[in-house]
Amino acid sequence: MMSEGEPALLGDQAEGDSTVTTDPPARPSSSSVASSAAGPPVRPSRREAPSVYVVGFWKRLAAAVVDLAIVIPAALVMTLLVSKIAGVRLPPSNLKILDVDMWIDLVLATDPALVMGLVMFLAIGLIYLLVFQIVVGRTLGMRLLRMKIIDVYGDRPSPARCVARCGGYVAGVATLFLGFLWMGFDSEKRGLQDWIAGTYVIRA
Repeated sequence: MMSEGEPALLGDQAEGDSTVTTDPPARPSSSSVASSAAGPPVRPSRREAPSVYVVGFWKRLAAAVVDLAIVIPAALVMTLLVSKIAGVRLPPSNLKILDVDMWIDLVLATDPALVMGLVMFLAIGLIYLLVFQIVVGRTLGMRLLRMKIIDVYGDRPSPARCVARCGGYVAGVATLFLGFLWMGFDSEKRGLQDWIAGTYVIRA
């Protein structure tokens, strides 16, 4: 059962999207304004929630592909620059990308170049997500596909929610991406990061 103020799923599962309602703050009445002048301010109730459309798994996956197309080249460039400065030797250019045994050996040996590349990718990816979610409430991939992030009240997520959401991304990766795949089965189309931060991704 959802708590008061949280969007309620109405149904309409067409095209992978769902309809939800959000609860924006209502305008304070004249009586509440008068009472606040004589005492501590009273928080207005939330009512008359508009309907919004929650974006499904495949559209969010497409947005993630766009974001990865931005983050991966930036991470590669930064890794090359840092490797030159730190004197870390990168793997040879003729290595076989599909050689699973080679990658397992590098991971078990904690290859410095591999560790540095993973750290740079994670850092740049989290910075990218955090900055865009705090400033505009969506990433470039979300903007391209016309979607945005809201909190349970229909507002842009606060910086604290954005930080929690980025932590949810890390948790989603740590669960072997099951936290992201859950969006395809969840009735509200929310991934692990959304449940942790209290957010939705909706049509913009």
